[in-house]
Amino acid sequence: MARVLLVEDEVAIAQTVEYALRADGFETAHALSGHEALGLARLQVFDLAILDVGLPDIGGFALCRELRRDRALPVIFLTARDAEADRVLGLEIGADDYLGKPFSPRELVARVRAVLRRSAPVEASTGFTHDADAKRIDFRGKRLDLTRYEYGLLAALLRRPGAILGREQLLERVWDDHSESTERTVDTHIKTLRAKLREVDATADPIRTHRGLGYSLDPG
Repeated sequence: MARVLLVEDEVAIAQTVEYALRADGFETAHALSGHEALGLARLQVFDLAILDVGLPDIGGFALCRELRRDRALPVIFLTARDAEADRVLGLEIGADDYLGKPFSPRELVARVRAVLRRSAPVEASTGFTHDADAKRIDFRGKRLDLTRYEYGLLAALLRRPGAILGREQLLERVWDDHSESTERTVDTHIKTLRAKLREVDATADPIRTHRGLGYSLDPG
């Protein structure tokens, strides 16, 4: 049973969403603020987060970055804002979906299911086995000895096989203070990560470089 973290400061909306999710078989946890959500995330592992953009303390976009600091987490944003800039920003930082208020709870549940299907493990086709709780990745049956940043990069790519992730996106998802790092830092760690994959299989090159765009993981 998938576990969903709902971060919404409007209690009536949260109750309606939780009811719809539970009726469809999901476990839910509700937080009224960003700080409360971070506390819950330290105690439990969630399969997906639904974040209101306009929270009273931490903005939804900033909260998304914090929740993804240690692991890849699918995210759906909820917002009352109609501005195109907000939708674009949400998608640029890696949102898996974006739903404006008011919305149908049934539609939200359908989108949750769709995002979880897209985010499902792709081990059979890629040769990777990812234990997100233990922060451990095996490749073709062998444990990879990864640094923190190598693990973060590979986990981010595994979460969306075939999708091109830009260097700035990867910096935001993997590095604590990405303002102190450069896009060249990503390139350097990708290079060492590729070397470790080739130690397992000399012919393997599952990480694709897209010139001027970023990197993707070959879905097989």
